[in-house]
Formats: sequence, structure tokens, C-alpha cells
Amino acid sequence: MGVGFSVLFPILTPVGRQLGLNELQITSIIAVSSLTVFLATPVWGRLSDRLGRKLIILIGLFGFSLGTFLFNIILELGLSEKLSGVNLFLALLLARICHASIMSAAMPAATAYMADITDVGSRTKGMGAAGAANNLGSIVGPALSGLATISLLLPLWLVGLLAFLNGLFALRFLPPSPKRKEKYKKSFRLRYSDSRILPFMIAGVALFTGFAIVQQTMGFRFQDSLKLTTAETSAVFGSALVLSAITALISQVFVVQRIKIEPISLLQIAMPILIIAFLLMAFSETRFPLTMAFGIMGFGMGLAAPGLMAGASLAVPAENQGAVAGLAASCGPLGFTIGPVIGGAIYQFSPMATYLFAASIYLSLSLFLLRIKKSQIDTKKNS
Repeated sequence: MGVGFSVLFPILTPVGRQLGLNELQITSIIAVSSLTVFLATPVWGRLSDRLGRKLIILIGLFGFSLGTFLFNIILELGLSEKLSGVNLFLALLLARICHASIMSAAMPAATAYMADITDVGSRTKGMGAAGAANNLGSIVGPALSGLATISLLLPLWLVGLLAFLNGLFALRFLPPSPKRKEKYKKSFRLRYSDSRILPFMIAGVALFTGFAIVQQTMGFRFQDSLKLTTAETSAVFGSALVLSAITALISQVFVVQRIKIEPISLLQIAMPILIIAFLLMAFSETRFPLTMAFGIMGFGMGLAAPGLMAGASLAVPAENQGAVAGLAASCGPLGFTIGPVIGGAIYQFSPMATYLFAASIYLSLSLFLLRIKKSQIDTKKNS
């Protein structure tokens, strides 16, 4: 999954422009896809409580593969000028909706699977390990995007194939998660407003909204500031994403895995790091500082993401793990629904203002997290 998303971001921006789409249309494709994931993820999470984690993971992986192939076919039609204008835009939207509705099964089921096989003391490390695996994929993905210099869509075709092979691997080698007691078979309909998880839901949506603003506009920033071609933009943006994934991996392996830190503390520590990254993006127009900003951002997100997932997981008992995994995993898609639209709209008027606005979101989130008392989030009694 990490490979797939990290390949799409550096390619869609320049390819979208080549197809005649504007910034708002390009970011809207991601936003609509993310909205679909936001709506579908909690449903898949509850289904994983009833039907088992492995089945739902397999549905997500094979759905990711087939959806990627469908999206690629439409992009090929656009590049060959057999589809254009509004028809092309609507076809891309529909393809991403179909893709998102099925592939969204994988993330909550995988998160709940990790909760099933870890105890309270190792939950944060477990979520960090899952994040590290995702970041390994995010390192490979941008490297694949470099193949766009050979053929623009070759990386996306390879991603679809890799997802299919990953599904076959999981089908053969992934063991079922530990069996749960019968009383846990019916998943409780957990809500975002549940006081046990509400602080993490607020933090998650804000976290990924700011992240999405950056992720979805920095391709434009690199291309416009450095005067790059479509293929050059994909390569340069891809290298920045590789650095971001590497630093995220470093923070998850050497900080989250080795130092015992409460989930809420991980979020609190991450905020000033992310604010610094966004300010650097706002005031830089050359490749080196823009790329370094991605490295700083990756380190901060490497702390924040496992803090969010582990905190939400530890806040509820075992029978709610699929449900809470679905809700926590949907924070990212909701952020990627809001963020790209806001970022694309602001960027058209002022690139600098785009990243200052993202920094202001994280400043507000930092103040919110500092006001949360540890006593408000009693994770141990619920796990």
C-alpha cells in the first residue's frame, strides 16, 4: 500500500497538467477518492471484527490492484487523446471512487490484526512496526516513479502488479489472527464522538489535513519553482518523498521502537517538528531546502502516526479493535478529502500562503494536544 500511494503522488501532478487538468481538478481527484475511503473504512473495520482480518485484508489488496489497473487504462486513454476534457475528468473520478471503495478494506483490517497480536505494553511498538513497513514501501515507490522517464505510466502498472502479487503472498502465508471470544463476534458501533477516542480523532483529522495540503501541492511547488518538465517533476518530487519515508522509518525504528513513550506524548513531540518543516517549505524556492523540509516532515510524521493509531487502539477494549481501527484509519482519508481542495485553492493564489496555512493548522493542533491531560485518556483500563 505504501508503494502504491508514494508512486501516485509524484506522477499524478505532472501527468494531470499534461492532460489539461488544472490544480484544483487534480487535487479534487485525490479528495473524492479520500472521501470514499473515509466513508468505507469504518465499515470494513467492523466487517473485519465479524468476518476475520485476513479475508478483509485480501479484499483490500486485490481491490487495490484491480482499481489501479482501471485508473491506468483511463490515464492511457487521456494521453492518447481518446478521452479529454470533462469526460476524462469524470472518468478519472469514477475510477478512483471504485478503487478507493475496495482498497480501503486493507488498512483497518491490518491495523486491527496488529492489535490482535500485541498486548498493551507492546501496542505502540507494534503500530510503529506497521508504520515502518509502510515507509519501506514509500521508499520503494518513489524509486519506481523514476521509471516515468521511460514511460509515464509504467510505475503505476508495476504498482498494480505488485499489489496483486502481495495479495497472493498474503493468501498463502498470512496466518489468521488469534481467535476471539464469542462475545466479541458482534462489533460495537463505535462513534467518532466517543469520549475515549475523541481527542485522537480530532488530532488525526487535523494531522492529515495539514499533511495532505503539503503532499498534494508540493509537486506543483517543485515544478513551478524549479521550472521542471513532467518527467523531471516526477523524479525530483519522488526523491523528496524517498527522503521523507527514510526519516519516518528512522523515527519509527530508533525512537518509537526503542523508547517507551505514551502515544499522546508522541503526538505532542511531533508537532513542533512538523511546523518547522512547513515553514521551511513556505520560505524556500530551491531544491535543497524544499527537499530537506520533506526529511524533517517525515521524521515528525513517523512519530505522530503510530502515536495516533496506538492511542486510539489502547483507548478501547479488545472487542472494539476492528471498529476503532476503522475510525482511526479514516482520519487520514478525511484529511485527504479536505486538504487537497484547500491546498489546491490556496496554491492558485499564493504558494507561500499554502504552507503557512498548513503550519497554522499544526500550531492549533499543538495547543490542543498540550491542553489534554493524561488523566483524560486512560488507555490501560480499556485494553
